[in-house]
Amino acid sequence: MTVSRRQFLRGAGSVIGGIALADALQLASAQTMKMPARMTMPTLAAPNVSLLNPTTLARFVDALPVPPLARPAGHRAHPSYPGRTLPYYRMEMRAFHARLHRDLPPTPLWGYDGRSPGPTFETRHGEPLLIEWVNALPTKHFLPIDHNIHGAERSRPEVRAVTHVHGARVPAGSDGWPEDWYEPGRSASFHYPGAQEAASLWYHDHAMGITRLNIYAGLYGAFNVRDAEESALDLPSGEHDLPLMLCDRLIAKDGKLYYPVSDDPSAPWVSECRGNAVLCNGKLYPYFDVEPRRYRLRLINAANTSFFDLSLSPGHAFTQVGSDQGLLEAPLQRDRVALYPAERADVVVDFSGMAGKTLQLHAGTEAILEFRVRDRGHKDTSQLPAALRRVPRIDVASAVRDRQLTIGEQDDASGNPMMMMLDGRMWSDPISEKPVQGTTESWSFVNVTGDAHPIHLHLVRFQVVDRRPFDLFAWNAKRVVRYTGPAQLPEPHEMGWKDTVRADPGMVTRIAMHFDGEPGRYVWHCHYLEHEDNEMMRPYQLLPA
Repeated sequence: MTVSRRQFLRGAGSVIGGIALADALQLASAQTMKMPARMTMPTLAAPNVSLLNPTTLARFVDALPVPPLARPAGHRAHPSYPGRTLPYYRMEMRAFHARLHRDLPPTPLWGYDGRSPGPTFETRHGEPLLIEWVNALPTKHFLPIDHNIHGAERSRPEVRAVTHVHGARVPAGSDGWPEDWYEPGRSASFHYPGAQEAASLWYHDHAMGITRLNIYAGLYGAFNVRDAEESALDLPSGEHDLPLMLCDRLIAKDGKLYYPVSDDPSAPWVSECRGNAVLCNGKLYPYFDVEPRRYRLRLINAANTSFFDLSLSPGHAFTQVGSDQGLLEAPLQRDRVALYPAERADVVVDFSGMAGKTLQLHAGTEAILEFRVRDRGHKDTSQLPAALRRVPRIDVASAVRDRQLTIGEQDDASGNPMMMMLDGRMWSDPISEKPVQGTTESWSFVNVTGDAHPIHLHLVRFQVVDRRPFDLFAWNAKRVVRYTGPAQLPEPHEMGWKDTVRADPGMVTRIAMHFDGEPGRYVWHCHYLEHEDNEMMRPYQLLPA
């Protein structure tokens, strides 16, 4: 029997208050097991596509690519800085081919500067810069566009792009507003003031309705902010400090990327995209030569939907020194690091005393990267101090408002794809969140779905306050939050500054933030890219004080 995508989405049973009965049962099961639930949408492949089985590939035969540093093309004036010029970067988005593995044909990709990941930006607090993001891509997309989705209508160009630096504190006009996309042959110049503490950020496409496709095609890269306080710690630096950008893909035997589609050619969107092969900096199963010393690895989840449960070979641990928005107060030893899409973990791995040995990075049970320790006679002058940076906790009592916002999903009665919604509103609905510059707010995400959602706010950094279970049936009956247990404090690795938070099913996840920055329009959204592209993104307006 053939089941259509719409039948699959609707066939879970009756829907109560925006959540399917089957999802409610899954949610309850996940709460009992004390672990996040997730949807089980199948990966659907077109009948004429033969997908690669990555287990057939030789392991650790390709060197890990380390993205080069972005270099300024010159200096330019900016009206915010009379009498001086700023470093100016010109970054082209281009199509290219690259081998994801020695034994695969070259794969067609898109990338910044014709590579994926793109070059790494190295910036410093208080040192502004300008970047011209140039769309030099082809005019035809090579991945399946669903024209039913808002922002991806047939009247719009197939290929559109606008770059967002994830986690950057920037003016609204330089944030990468999803509808400010531009076609091939055009560009946009953005201003980055550098008004934030040291942190591991990243950049990626943010075009309305096709973000999931553009990032899947390869449009992402790392963006580091440094400052004097961090530099004084003498953490591993230079070639011993590098990003590890992780994403999963489905790859056809001919080397091409395959993006999953529904069985309805007129509506190819699917609610999630999970690959069976994990790329590290754009390679499958690479190796990396290291010295017997400390290395700083900036782990970045650049996947569409997948989370990564990362560990090292048995007997070895990570020392986490930072999260999304900068350093923790003190180093934290961790056997495992779980990252949801867009989350980062800044870790130190010590290879001292391991000359001649190997160490592997695992995602789940699979080894995805091998470190080969080679002694080159260099002395390790880096440090791992006992204290890193003070992270003062936000006083939630100082919040001028606590917003209660639902995370839900809804099947469109007109037959369009299922919509993933925030607070029951669509992108085009009037703006409902209007914080005032200089004030503190807390936002409580009431997750009534059966999935854990990574929620990201642009412009601001925040702190996780707590998570608390609630009665889903009381919510469905009366739309009231009735707590069923005590508040759960954030885990130690979540006690730093964040910009993306895991909102668990059946839980109210509360965050607090101070709205610094320039007034204007920004967005908040789920960072499951398939959800973000299909209505799970909302604008907010930062009002002047």
